[in-house]
Amino acid sequence: MILVGLTGGIGAGKSTVSAGLAARGAVIVDADAIVHEVQRPGMPVVAAMVERFGSEVVGRDGALDRAAVAKIVFNDPDALKDLNKIVHPAVNREIARQALAHRASNDVVVLDIPLLLDSDRRKNVSAIVVVDCPVDVAVERIVRFRGMSEEDARARVSRQVDRETRLAAATLVIDNAGDEAALAQRIDEAWAWMQTLPAATAEDLAPLDKLVADAAV
Repeated sequence: MILVGLTGGIGAGKSTVSAGLAARGAVIVDADAIVHEVQRPGMPVVAAMVERFGSEVVGRDGALDRAAVAKIVFNDPDALKDLNKIVHPAVNREIARQALAHRASNDVVVLDIPLLLDSDRRKNVSAIVVVDCPVDVAVERIVRFRGMSEEDARARVSRQVDRETRLAAATLVIDNAGDEAALAQRIDEAWAWMQTLPAATAEDLAPLDKLVADAAV
């Protein structure tokens, strides 16, 4: 398989690019979807979150109250670190498991990870694709599509890896400052390029193998 990382700041359009790549034949390993999966009622991650943050982070039905969690960790760096220590290992194991299911194939497997540049997974991929647009464009999209105020949108942007750092880490940049037709062309070009990349080696996949093996112990 060919293993590619996909990332981008909030409002850049990463989800749209991910869906476009899936439509063209890519296998998408979606970190956001995995986060929701490991945080289903009754999962060990939820139990650990209740132990750390209290029963107020779940509703009567046992479902995680994400707004309550966000309120706790928003301005508390220590609480955020503790949350990440609970959630990230489970998410990383599931990312590894889903990716390795395609190791013997010719598939292009895209690790769709918002925090890819903060993750060890960046070391396992053949290339990093960054979806990019100017900050003002991203903020306008966040306000329009997510219903946030401009102040909240800019605060969200400011807490992420800055645009310059993402661009410096990119093997390929998909410019999403234009319209849908322009983005579709960029996705076509990116998809054609991805299929020319070298396959992941055993050395590349060894850290993923270890994550899955450790989970089985």
